[in-house]
Amino acid sequence: MRMRRVILGGLAIAVAFGGVMFAIDRMRSPPPSKLALAPVPPLAPLSGTSTVLAPAAVSMAAIGQALEANAPHNLSGKAKNPVPRLLVNADLAVTATRGEMKVAGRPDALVVTTPLNARLLAKGGINGGQGGAIGGAIGNLLGGKVGQQVQTLAGKSFDQHADVSGTVTTTAKPTITKDWRLEPNLSAQVRVADTGLPIGGVKLSAANEIQPILDSETKKLTGALESRLRQDPFLENAARAEWAKLCRAIPLGAGAQGMPNLWLEVRPVRAIAAQPRIDAQAVTLLLGVQAQTRIVPSQSQPTCSFPEHLDLVPQTNAGTLNVAVPIDVPFTEVNRLLEAQLAGKTFPQDGSGPFAAKVKHVSVAASGDRLAISLLVNVKKRGFFSFFGADATLDVWGRPVLDREHQVVRFTDLSLDMQSQAAFGLLGAAAQLAAPYLRDKLADAAVIDLKPFAADAKQRIATAVDGFTKQEGSVSAKVAVKDLGLDGIAFDDKTLRVIAHADGSVNVAVSSLALK
Repeated sequence: MRMRRVILGGLAIAVAFGGVMFAIDRMRSPPPSKLALAPVPPLAPLSGTSTVLAPAAVSMAAIGQALEANAPHNLSGKAKNPVPRLLVNADLAVTATRGEMKVAGRPDALVVTTPLNARLLAKGGINGGQGGAIGGAIGNLLGGKVGQQVQTLAGKSFDQHADVSGTVTTTAKPTITKDWRLEPNLSAQVRVADTGLPIGGVKLSAANEIQPILDSETKKLTGALESRLRQDPFLENAARAEWAKLCRAIPLGAGAQGMPNLWLEVRPVRAIAAQPRIDAQAVTLLLGVQAQTRIVPSQSQPTCSFPEHLDLVPQTNAGTLNVAVPIDVPFTEVNRLLEAQLAGKTFPQDGSGPFAAKVKHVSVAASGDRLAISLLVNVKKRGFFSFFGADATLDVWGRPVLDREHQVVRFTDLSLDMQSQAAFGLLGAAAQLAAPYLRDKLADAAVIDLKPFAADAKQRIATAVDGFTKQEGSVSAKVAVKDLGLDGIAFDDKTLRVIAHADGSVNVAVSSLALK
């Protein structure tokens, strides 16, 4: 019985002592500290430079189809009388019909080859003036059988024709000028096979009569086409239409939780092009635009002046896409991420040392060029009365630094706030040891993982870019956002901003042309 009383008495004393210690600890625990935060200017709308370079490959088949549909099928003209003393009232008509146009590319030019079938139709009479004296004189001059034949035909009419075949080879070396025009640099050459046409005993060369007509008509057509293309503003008109489409704000949807719907404002400022590249498959034009881009919380109406001149750049084999974009993370989300990492953990985690500090709550606030991380912790002394502890607020100042490789934000230059040092001092030697340990531990544990935000931003940029690449029958575009890189960070009192850029590729294929 006496032993039982001793045990119960001891327990009562222990409980009473524990209650006293608990009360003392509670009295020692200071209220949460209120940091004096320096003002932070609001984040300005981010403006970056985005560039899109798109090679547009126009297939040889598309060029051939367009030329076939627009080039004339027939040519005609009149040849001069080659022997006016012999032929009178001569009508030498030349007609030609072209075949299918074949287009081929070589490194320095575009070559169009067209087969021709031409006919020389000759009508008129043999000169028999002054009772056949002229015909007789020409016959005597020619002599032999030909002379006799001319004398026989003198004063008679003729109606004969000769058919010849040939080809027209047109070469184009197109260049783009800074004033938004295309310089086609066309040249054409006609070749015809020779065929004899006997008239009045004289064998005329059909090729000699047809060649000048075809040369002249081809030169006229080539010159007219070159002049039309040189003066045609089709390139500028197409660019103006696309420029107007680009000049707008594109909805991106909501970003992180707690953020408003965002818009990507695109304001094109520079037009880019390279000289055409020609190969066996296509003529490739490199077209591009450089734009000021920024993320804004509401739809805007940007003003975009169309550039007077086109900037010419070296040709490249691949299309590129580079879009500047920020990732805005509200501090409410930063608090949630840090609390998920730290709240509920006890330090030291291996149970060593004379103290145990359990993190109960974490919050972050901006102040000047630093962030203040406030931790509500419960500090306990190890030993027989380790179940007793006291709450204290540990305020640690640090500078956020972007770890680009791992896509996280870390904190450096951590320092313990003076108020926290005083508060932990009231809790005794063990708590004083806990404070710097927790401060140092934050350098390793307090990181903000940006990978989910980067993946979300990448997807939103890809969706936005998709709006510019709608397929239209003869034009197909292939766009891919391949990577999203992080460049830097900024913040105000509500938002942590990560500045990023999305990289990708873009290629355009044209399978049909509509020439006017």
